[in-house]
Amino acid sequence: MGEKVVAGAFDLSDRQTYRRKLNQCLEGLGRLLAERSFDRPRNLMGLEIELNLAGSDGMPRMRNAQVLQRIASQDFQTELGMFNLEVNIVPHRLGGRVFDQLAEELRTGLAYAHRKAGEVDAGIVMIGILPTLGRQDVVSANLSEAERYTLLNDQMSAARGEDFALDIEGVERLVCTSPSIAPESACTSVQLHLQVTPERFADVWNAAQAVAAVQIALGANAPFLFGKELWRESRPPLFQQATDVRPPELRNQGVRPRTWFGERWISSAYELFEENLRYFPPLLPICDGEEPLRVLDEGGVPTLAELVLHNGTVYRWNRPVYGLADGVPHLRVENRVLPAGPTVTDVIANAAFYYGLVRALAGESRPVWTKLPFEAAAENFDAACRHGIEAELLWPCTGRSGGITKVPALKLVRDELLPLAAAGLDAWNIEPADRDLYLGVIEERCRRRVNGASWQVATYHRALEAGLERDGALAATTRRYAELMRTGDPVHTWPTGFPAP
Repeated sequence: MGEKVVAGAFDLSDRQTYRRKLNQCLEGLGRLLAERSFDRPRNLMGLEIELNLAGSDGMPRMRNAQVLQRIASQDFQTELGMFNLEVNIVPHRLGGRVFDQLAEELRTGLAYAHRKAGEVDAGIVMIGILPTLGRQDVVSANLSEAERYTLLNDQMSAARGEDFALDIEGVERLVCTSPSIAPESACTSVQLHLQVTPERFADVWNAAQAVAAVQIALGANAPFLFGKELWRESRPPLFQQATDVRPPELRNQGVRPRTWFGERWISSAYELFEENLRYFPPLLPICDGEEPLRVLDEGGVPTLAELVLHNGTVYRWNRPVYGLADGVPHLRVENRVLPAGPTVTDVIANAAFYYGLVRALAGESRPVWTKLPFEAAAENFDAACRHGIEAELLWPCTGRSGGITKVPALKLVRDELLPLAAAGLDAWNIEPADRDLYLGVIEERCRRRVNGASWQVATYHRALEAGLERDGALAATTRRYAELMRTGDPVHTWPTGFPAP
């Protein structure tokens, strides 16, 4: 959805034309795959982080247009809400000291953005959901001033035909409605991209799906929404419900939600794009002038613009991406599981763990997804979102006996997955110093049983015990979080609570 789209009314012929173009794009993709037209292996990765704007009081600031004007860099862009920004890091080749390089680029860029935000009484906060956000902050009037957001909101609201309903039961229960998709803007995430060949795509995607729950358990950082303590990672249920265009009748029929974990392991990238066409009606029937099959017939490479746009309105936690670079097509797995933050060090540690683990699991002779039912992976994802670092996950037993057992996520990571991640980083030719530094952060997070969500919850309850009201405790937690975030020290080292005034 980062591409520029122009708002306008759609009629029946627009949708029919768009559906025809979508099917042509899918056929074109199939031909490109059959002709082995894709980029050679380049070990390229990319990183995007969605950010919040908050003032020194911890409250959200609806000022992304003013902040972006001052930053004046194409690395920073709008996101859905006026209190959101996104920073994009140019692709890097996996190898050497790439993670230290990424960390330095992020620290420099975010520090600069924070200084510029300060000129309009705002600041950068990397967190899954800003604890001080209220329902009054996520309304259509606070959507960013870009036509694509207005258009997407209008089309999703029209498809829904009634208010969006939020009902999340965790430590507390949140029940409310919204006439727009604006509550989705509360979710700020990290997106990890990995360019893969078509031959390797299915293995990498399956591996990413298998470990999505582990990523959430280790990295949960969104325990609060609209003043309520909910799941340790409340983004996934919020995202699903805030983008759910199905009225109750369609949910009862088993129609799939547009925010979706999936329902099966795959054998090719084509299957995911084909599913997106088969299951999900177009939301933005905007047609490009390109005729993809003619372009192929003439020896060119199509952009598949309609397929790319439609794919961007289906919110898989591991999304397939088709792209062109210098006229050569490529495929990427976009991992959208992790929340933003808490610090640059934590973000890069999460990335190193993911890239190493996926590399190792995708290369196994008998990979985990041949032993783990997909339903168990989906159940794990739900459990990790609910319980965070204390989650217990289903995982294949070691040894010849086989079977599935339930194991604490922390034990699974320490005993089995950290060594695999280290081996995967070695396979990427990551320098041992980088490997040990960032996997060491994950190991310490496990040893101390602390992640962003557990720190937020502990600090919030300390504030309540100190006599603050709920809103004051959430604001104090947010201010302290922002202060510690800017020290750069990883979250497992943060003291719980906050200094007395």
